Amino acid sequence: MSATDRGLGHVVVIGAGIAGLAAAHRLLGRGARVTVLEAGDRVGGKLLPGEIAGVRVDLGAESLLARRPEAVALARETGLAERLQPPATATAALWTRGALRPMPKGHVMGVPGTAAALSGVLSAEGLARIERDADLPRTEVGDDVAVGEYVAARLGREVVDRLIEPLLGGVYAGDAYRISMRSAVPQLFEAARTHASLTEGVREIQAKAAANGQTGPVFMGIAGGVGQLPLAVAESVRARGGEILTGTPAHGLRREAAGGWRVIAGGRVLHADAVVVAVPAPAAAGLLRAESPGAAAELAAVEYASMALITLAYRRTGLRLPEGSGFLVPPVDGRTIKASTFASRKWGWIAEEDPDVVVLRTSVGRYGETEVLGRDDADLVAVSRQDLREATGLDAVPLAARVTRWTDGLPQYPVGHHARVARIRERVAALPGLAVCGAQYDGVGVPACIASAYAAVDQLDGDLAGVRELTANPVQSLHGGAGE
Repeated sequence: MSATDRGLGHVVVIGAGIAGLAAAHRLLGRGARVTVLEAGDRVGGKLLPGEIAGVRVDLGAESLLARRPEAVALARETGLAERLQPPATATAALWTRGALRPMPKGHVMGVPGTAAALSGVLSAEGLARIERDADLPRTEVGDDVAVGEYVAARLGREVVDRLIEPLLGGVYAGDAYRISMRSAVPQLFEAARTHASLTEGVREIQAKAAANGQTGPVFMGIAGGVGQLPLAVAESVRARGGEILTGTPAHGLRREAAGGWRVIAGGRVLHADAVVVAVPAPAAAGLLRAESPGAAAELAAVEYASMALITLAYRRTGLRLPEGSGFLVPPVDGRTIKASTFASRKWGWIAEEDPDVVVLRTSVGRYGETEVLGRDDADLVAVSRQDLREATGLDAVPLAARVTRWTDGLPQYPVGHHARVARIRERVAALPGLAVCGAQYDGVGVPACIASAYAAVDQLDGDLAGVRELTANPVQSLHGGAGE
């Protein structure tokens, strides 16, 4: 008898980030009784709505990848269809070699199909180095390889340092020379595996994309902020009878002798037919240690990067900014900020909330950086203003400033990450009625987290197709030449 035949019964979801909430939403659709446990005092995880100078903004992730269906579909299912909005402008820049330069087009996560695509960003020597790719012998990638290592060998370090690093840094806050190409940019890994020339492989990716006729925006936002999504999903979960308990950390997970699971949370003991663990890797490791020490050890080895977002509000009168939605900053240029978004220009709803206020945000912090994140809020605001002044000429005093710190906020995907995820899932699958999901598995973007949640629910329901697909083909977080 399958899980579908007998019903899922009572399922406890541990974690009320977007993955946990999406799992709860899907479980309710399958007829389960659902209890969601959240250690913090709110739902949403890295999706955090806020305000500055009376204007609603996102203090966490600000956009949804629209080329994957999961996030946009969930927003529509939970009543946000009319609030979905594409960026008002998607034209971004790079602040590199002392100037703001237009973000190149015609590349896949920074890897060009031709040297000419990066003209204006790379030096003449860097462009010439790309041209040598066609004449180099094949570079074997094996089971996995670091993005930066492989691309630098084929096209030179300048491509990595000036373009790939800032693009990947905006997603993972990581180091391109450590990040797994198979997990982070699977399209490129397949091209590297099947082509002697990397640029030839990129041109084939681009030709297939053109033939598929992908249209519409790459990203979508939500009026009022992407942070509205988890609130809408939580409201839907509660409306359909699900229970969400905040301020209730789970700190014990054991199998029952008669089947099912015992979850210890605060002063409560819950009995469940199944459990979805949707918390970051360190917390998941603690929960799984007693019943699956192998999975717990793998999860405990997942590393994280910390970052901070600095949100600034200015009076519009007399304010002049460069065109576009913002800019990325290569770490090789030695600046403190790694990106800036001109939020009022990028998202029409922000500009409409108060036409007299302009909102910008910057981000700081990459994998291994500790000094900058040790600074107090006033210092982070000051250094952001200094970098903005040098990049754009903006010298006005902000009306308000907010610093939001995301300590250990982004899981890192080093070489071999896909194999680690496969081992975790294999060990978890050996325990009936248990599944895992979240950003540490198949992709850090919102659609990836939701896809991970849906695959976890399907697994509990006896369908392993989603888990197998995600493990084999992680969700790429950015497509083509997207900005921050």
